Amino acid sequence: MAGGLFMGGAIAALFATALPLSSPNSGIEDPPPDKIVISVATVNGSGCPQGTAAVAVSPDNTAFTVTYSQYLAQVGGNADPTAFRKNCQLNLNVHVPQGFTYAIASADYRGFASLQPGASSTEKASYYFQGSPNTASITHPFRGPYGDDWQATDTTDWAQLVWAPCGVQRNFNINTELRVNAGTSTPGSSSFMTMDSTDGDISTVYHLAWKECPAV
Repeated sequence: MAGGLFMGGAIAALFATALPLSSPNSGIEDPPPDKIVISVATVNGSGCPQGTAAVAVSPDNTAFTVTYSQYLAQVGGNADPTAFRKNCQLNLNVHVPQGFTYAIASADYRGFASLQPGASSTEKASYYFQGSPNTASITHPFRGPYGDDWQATDTTDWAQLVWAPCGVQRNFNINTELRVNAGTSTPGSSSFMTMDSTDGDISTVYHLAWKECPAV
């Protein structure tokens, strides 16, 4: 998937609270009418082997999705000792219309977890621009007994939103991680957590905010 994967749509900076476009004084503007192009520079990590992650962008430039097919962390049973942690780094090339900048308004993560009593797991995501010292990271914990779909949403204050730099091309990085801990669960029992989808219905959704760059 490295290089050469181009899609019409939009992409993001760091995240903030999702606000409706009609919210007064929110600062959110309508997305640019021109198509935005994403090129996936690299996809690396034990949770997203080559060819197992797909990116798609909404036609209205308000969101993009990432779908995984082999993102599974597990402990116990016949699991490999290193399988308790899986990660994926997406390095994304973003081409936006001149005069606009963008940010992630929120990020929705979904999957399935089966955790034995005493076991636990976490989903973690970090976001940063290439060359930027500012990294935002949010972790969501889960505890057994648990056996159901899970969902976690990353949000932060609108005032703390970090926008893509205007007039400068910077790749945007999204690092995700799943980690499962056997804890005090019965030795040998199996616990796992996925951020994958066999039918395409489960995907990570990044919602976008837009604004015009200051006039030069």
